[in-house]
Amino acid sequence: MIKLTQEHINVQQIIDSVYSNNAGAVDVFIGTVRNNTKGKNVVKLDFEAYEPMALKELKMIAKEAKEKWPVEKLSIVHAIGVREIGELAVVIAVSTPHRKASFEACQFCIDTLKQTVPIWKKEVFEDGEVWVDSTP
Repeated sequence: MIKLTQEHINVQQIIDSVYSNNAGAVDVFIGTVRNNTKGKNVVKLDFEAYEPMALKELKMIAKEAKEKWPVEKLSIVHAIGVREIGELAVVIAVSTPHRKASFEACQFCIDTLKQTVPIWKKEVFEDGEVWVDSTP
């Protein structure tokens, strides 16, 4: 499952989508909206994406992960639109035969997503807003 959504992200559905009898490990990354950044109170986040390119890049990330690790199944779901404090922004789940590969593939997916996928995040504060560069 590779998708962008304005709907609530269902973590259990994503975990279920990567379940495999061949996998002994499922690693899950859950990115949430926190209430502060650099000492400023965040009110909400607003995600925008160039959807056709974002989906293409997410599929490329999944393909590359499958080439590097023995991935059974992989799902990436990223929010678009407004997300309130505590809501989910992104969920990645990866199943592999063993845990090390699952951890590594999942970390590769989130790190690469942040670098290559055209999804932009606007942080909204009580006194203004700012578009955030996704790369650290």
